[in-house]
Amino acid sequence: MADFFRDKEAKLRPHTKTHKCPEIAHRQLRAGAKGITCAKLGEAEVMAGNGIRDILIANEVVGRMKIERLLKLEAICDVTVAIDDASNAQMISEMASADGRRVDVVLEVDVGMGRCGVRPSEALSFARKVRGMGGLAIKGIMGYEGHAVMIRDFEERRGECTRALKLLLDAKSAIEGEGIRVEVVSAGGTGTYNITGSYPGVTEVQAGSYATMDARYKGIVPDFDCAIGILTSVISRPMPERAVVDAGMKSATMEFGLPIVKGMAGVELMKLNEEHGIIKLGEGAKLSPGDKIELTPTHGCTTMNLHDRVYAIRDGRVESVWEIAARGKST
Repeated sequence: MADFFRDKEAKLRPHTKTHKCPEIAHRQLRAGAKGITCAKLGEAEVMAGNGIRDILIANEVVGRMKIERLLKLEAICDVTVAIDDASNAQMISEMASADGRRVDVVLEVDVGMGRCGVRPSEALSFARKVRGMGGLAIKGIMGYEGHAVMIRDFEERRGECTRALKLLLDAKSAIEGEGIRVEVVSAGGTGTYNITGSYPGVTEVQAGSYATMDARYKGIVPDFDCAIGILTSVISRPMPERAVVDAGMKSATMEFGLPIVKGMAGVELMKLNEEHGIIKLGEGAKLSPGDKIELTPTHGCTTMNLHDRVYAIRDGRVESVWEIAARGKST
């Protein structure tokens, strides 16, 4: 991913919501990333506490208590936050001004995801409202074409992605036509990195899943290998055709399907309970209690959040242990 962006106008600002691990974030920065992206204020606090100094919170920070935390964060790092509501922007403005601080903001535009963000046609009027607020500095705009990232056919994905990006860049043109500088145009994900990363006018891409990948995303973007696995133990072999492992729903999520058994012919995960995984064994498959099975998650982002640490392995040897320090930071 770093190689792709090395000669591009857009720069990589990897999303840490996937791995939630400061060590991985530092490695991404050393590989050339311009900064990082966080989904939540709590994640940003962990990353800043581990020495990262350029952070985009690609989400709204709402309410007096959270804004107080945002201002404390702004005191120790360069932080930018997304906004899409005038009353929220006004509260940040008033609290920042009272504290003698200035908060950098990006205006979030809904380019088709149907989540946060003002409508593209309302981006200019929103920018006009924010422009006069003290304690705020408009850095640019942000839009996430997340509705496109999982489209399997690349040309169909490209078409949907470019339609979304046109909305975002049209909003930029309208805002700049009012004399408001738009320095940052932030967008993108792993599924669209090579579309959004080459789109004229985009300045940064928030791809995140590429760092670990998972079985579902691998089917969309084969450019990157899966780097995470869950090592689980066989705890029971009650029937010739069935084994039971000690990884269940508390070890792996399954909203994108069951995890995949890695590298074992005739061995298939059929079901997850809370604490157990039920394995179907084909003819000739040999497993005994104590044997190890590696599962590849189908959704890395939510699975990583279930664990305390990563065991970093090279050539079959554990080289390091990294804390997933931002796990559970959902506020």
